[in-house]
Amino acid sequence: MRSTKTIIVAAASALALSACGGSGGSTSGARDHVTAVGSSTVYPFATAVAEAYAKTGQKSPVIESTGTGAGMKLFCAGVGAAHPDIEDASRRMKKSEYEECQKNGVTEIVEVQVGIDGIAFAEAKNGPGMKLTPADVYKALAANPFGKPNTAKTWKDVNPSLPDEPILVYGPPSTSGTRDALKELILEAGCKTDEATKALKDSDKDKYEAICHDIREDGPYVDAGENDNLIVQKISQNPKALGIFGYSFLEENPDSLVGVPMSGIVPTYETISNFSYPGARPLYIYVKKQHLAPIKGLEGYVKEWVKSWGSDGVLKAKGMVIAPDEVRKKNADIVANMTPLDPGELK
Repeated sequence: MRSTKTIIVAAASALALSACGGSGGSTSGARDHVTAVGSSTVYPFATAVAEAYAKTGQKSPVIESTGTGAGMKLFCAGVGAAHPDIEDASRRMKKSEYEECQKNGVTEIVEVQVGIDGIAFAEAKNGPGMKLTPADVYKALAANPFGKPNTAKTWKDVNPSLPDEPILVYGPPSTSGTRDALKELILEAGCKTDEATKALKDSDKDKYEAICHDIREDGPYVDAGENDNLIVQKISQNPKALGIFGYSFLEENPDSLVGVPMSGIVPTYETISNFSYPGARPLYIYVKKQHLAPIKGLEGYVKEWVKSWGSDGVLKAKGMVIAPDEVRKKNADIVANMTPLDPGELK
């Protein structure tokens, strides 16, 4: 069963989606409100923008936290009122997802980078004072580090300088963009410290990805679902556990949590904004351009993001790391013109 949470901002009541919108090219049966699905990391930012938009007297958008991967499937399933207008994503759309969209008639997609986030590793304030590297995380969490079954039980098994405490990490599920970014930014960096494994990327890509990206399922890594607040609660209650979530959740809980340094760099606003922290990543929304005309309020809600992502906007107050001026200008232009994504840029 898909774990989700749904919010309708400013006490608007839930309205059933019209059954008129089919999965083909039809955009008939327009709704009177915007719907968005996707990333649990982007979720609090999307709802903050929705609140700001609702205060202008517009119908409140409905935001659902499904995880980036699951959200992409819903977003790409078709065009029409039965399908979401926006996908919130904590990683970039994959080429395969774009192709799935095209196959189902979602032919024009607008990609907007709305800010920056970091994959924060955190522990309780009374935790063991962990200091990690991508190699440590890889050896602790990979299913088969460097091609051999993972037998590490304690952090000391991973690195003699680490505490002799059981490995227990609460993290995102496979549907999450945070999980994808964990694999690509942290696990793969640790995996590539072994030259023989690194060489597999050219000789046997499938084997390389399995060795570098597969996460163990024997207990040390606990899939905590799409509710990042649950991870915060778990590690607050267990000083021996670590948690992985978006940086904003760390910033919102300074009384109970501290960031774990990665290669000597603590996750902070500054280290994420300049990408010196290894887990820094862009955040996106994807807009179904074919829905702009039939879905009332869609264009206005997307433009509300532009009003909200500046240095004095509501998103910074919510914990979003603000993108550099040139990135914000580029994406403001994309929103103004609703310029479709160039699929040639996707991997």
